[in-house]
Amino acid sequence: MTRSQFTFHFRFLRVSHTHTHTSVSQPVNTATEHKRTDPKRQCCVKPAQQPTMFRSRDKKTPEPFQDVSQGLKKLYRTKLFPLEDTYQFHDFHSPALEDADFDNKPMVLLVGQYSTGKTTFIRHLMEQDFPGMRIGPEPTTDSFIAVMHGDQDGMIPGNALVVDPQKPFRKLNAFGNAFLNRFMCAQMPNPVLESISIIDTPGILSGEKQRISRGYDFAAVLEWFAERVDRIILLFDAHKLDISDEFSEVIRALKNHEDKMRVVLNKADQINTQQLMRVYGALMWSLGKIINTPEVVRVYIGSFWAQPLLIPDNRKLFEAEEQDLFQDIQGLPRNAAIRKLNDLIKRARLAKVHAYIISSLKKEMPSVFGKENKKKELIANLGETYLKIEREHQISPGDFPKLKKMQELLAGHDFSKFPAMKPKLLEAVEDMLANDIARLMTLVRQEEAAMPSQAVHGGAFEGTMSGPFGHGYGEGAGEGIDEQEWVVGRDKPSYDEIFYTLSPINGKVSGAAAKKEMVKSKLPNTVLGKIWKLADVDKDGYLDDEEFALANHLIRVKLEGHELPGKLPEHLVPPSKRHQEIDMGE
Repeated sequence: MTRSQFTFHFRFLRVSHTHTHTSVSQPVNTATEHKRTDPKRQCCVKPAQQPTMFRSRDKKTPEPFQDVSQGLKKLYRTKLFPLEDTYQFHDFHSPALEDADFDNKPMVLLVGQYSTGKTTFIRHLMEQDFPGMRIGPEPTTDSFIAVMHGDQDGMIPGNALVVDPQKPFRKLNAFGNAFLNRFMCAQMPNPVLESISIIDTPGILSGEKQRISRGYDFAAVLEWFAERVDRIILLFDAHKLDISDEFSEVIRALKNHEDKMRVVLNKADQINTQQLMRVYGALMWSLGKIINTPEVVRVYIGSFWAQPLLIPDNRKLFEAEEQDLFQDIQGLPRNAAIRKLNDLIKRARLAKVHAYIISSLKKEMPSVFGKENKKKELIANLGETYLKIEREHQISPGDFPKLKKMQELLAGHDFSKFPAMKPKLLEAVEDMLANDIARLMTLVRQEEAAMPSQAVHGGAFEGTMSGPFGHGYGEGAGEGIDEQEWVVGRDKPSYDEIFYTLSPINGKVSGAAAKKEMVKSKLPNTVLGKIWKLADVDKDGYLDDEEFALANHLIRVKLEGHELPGKLPEHLVPPSKRHQEIDMGE
């Protein structure tokens, strides 16, 4: 190194390390300075730190998520899973989640007693038979069948299904061969299955023998599915409303998933109106005893198969109920991301509570003697531990796991091996709930706005979307949509008699004069105001004879229980105003 090069290097080091008070006259061994290492970390140690005012913040700016699915997977792996794994959450509550759980299509789970029409319901939705389908009055479906989309018809047995990383069923392996021999996947090309998957379940029987002879925990399997599906449909037969012990146990196992639950009263076309009222009341009474919530469960009444109605008295009711249920199912793809986000939040809250419970039990255990007696005492007094954690950490009682089930699970564990409290793991989950979830919520809304409206299509859904057999077609404001003549003209002579009693000036009545007649309908002013805006086609603040007749027609539509349109349909525009509408549109 030349003299000039050495002088420049020396000055650079002096300026860099001014705060170390290194004298100019002191020689600096650059090689030693840059190779000095920390024996613990085995990485370079800086000779000195920057002053505090220039030091960058330790807290890193959170990385943006590419999409909701990727964000959910990253949050679970980096923040929630470490807490679950440390406190043995998977042994007590639910297996760990995998990528397929975040990527899979929305799933619909059908549950009911035998011969309530579960398999027929699936056949009705898809308008196509699926592999492995059996329908009959006797208990025919004896397996869990996941009906999913595939390029060609085929069946995948349970043991092969649970090793497929592309399917969200790998953790079902824990239920053993007795279950896996009764589990399969039916794949087929069908437009309905492009948007959703459907899980058919064995019919629930009555009696203790059937419950025990299954060889696996039926309620536990359904609870596993309930955590991962988007909709749970409980089917009841209008002729068999008795709820067996096993069905009661199943419904209680689904207790934490009431938001996903819908009830269908099937085969309602086989009874008359009076009987239907009694059956509906009996069903609600039976459900009220099992589902201990003040809210009323939504019950859809109908006959969900492609056969003629046996008693068509309630046809309109069945059509309206079917339409409501179909709309609920069609909205599942659109709401799938928010549902997965909601389920992750519920899981995180439970994992937090579980960590508090385990660490609290560990803290109470003696270090040497009397461990087994102390364990029995802690299990017996677990309710007091719940209350203590609830008070210390301000946790809602509804976030705690079921006391009896937790006591049974704890009996098989060694409390001395439980980990102590690790605040950093809990802080990571708290940060996820407080900050990351909010960022994901914003991303959910952005994805919904950027993507076209997603809905289930094909099968039975196509028959009710448009055309003359669509729900409400040709009724209410849609009456006369296919007719050449103006539908309001039928009753216009009677409306004209009223119109001329209001003393029109230049062929028109004022708003004040029209109001005196319109309020006789006893409709609220908000409704009448909307009717006025629809009827005043030329927007001049007056009504001529055609517009007055239109206003009375819309009043009749509303009084008959139909909704008013947001915009006046073309077939209701008065004949004399139709050219004016075209000019205004241009």
